[in-house]
Amino acid sequence: MSNHFDPLSNPLNIQTIQEIDNLDLPIIQKHHLRILTHCLQILKIIAGDNSFESCDTNPLRAWCDNQSKKFDDKKFSDLFYQQLELTAKKLNTFSKTIDKNLEDLDIDDLVLLVKQS
Repeated sequence: MSNHFDPLSNPLNIQTIQEIDNLDLPIIQKHHLRILTHCLQILKIIAGDNSFESCDTNPLRAWCDNQSKKFDDKKFSDLFYQQLELTAKKLNTFSKTIDKNLEDLDIDDLVLLVKQS
């Protein structure tokens, strides 16, 4: 079995996971940071994927619907979309607060956000 992560199926690579695990943060904050980092990577993937530009719905909704096809579960898609949409709003608000574009956020920025929560 390969140790290689498929970037489309798992937006977090092993180096990012290890970087988060090595931070001097409580476990709950590390978990929160992993979730935020995962969501941010998904948002970056969606922003860079031109195939979602022609969608009648928003790109995030289309991406979630596409992911849920793997499970044939509309409820999964709806819940996943709601969670990603809320996280996207949180990240957008935070990025404006620190005067950065969402796509430019990095792990250090997310650590700051987690510590503020």
